[in-house]
Amino acid sequence: MENTKNNITIAEASRLMGVSRQYVRVGLQKGILPFGYAVQVSADRFTYFISRQKFLEYTGIALN
Repeated sequence: MENTKNNITIAEASRLMGVSRQYVRVGLQKGILPFGYAVQVSADRFTYFISRQKFLEYTGIALN
């Protein structure tokens, strides 16, 4: 998913949180991480959205 003002990438979120990309993906898929969501687009493929604002509120990590 493209990086815009309103969202951040899985890679950026995982780097900032100090966790793996898979951790963020699974957390979003299962609804455990409340700063975004995963949409299943096929049997084995997901698309992700992470809100910059919700990420900041949940983690306290400010984004540049």
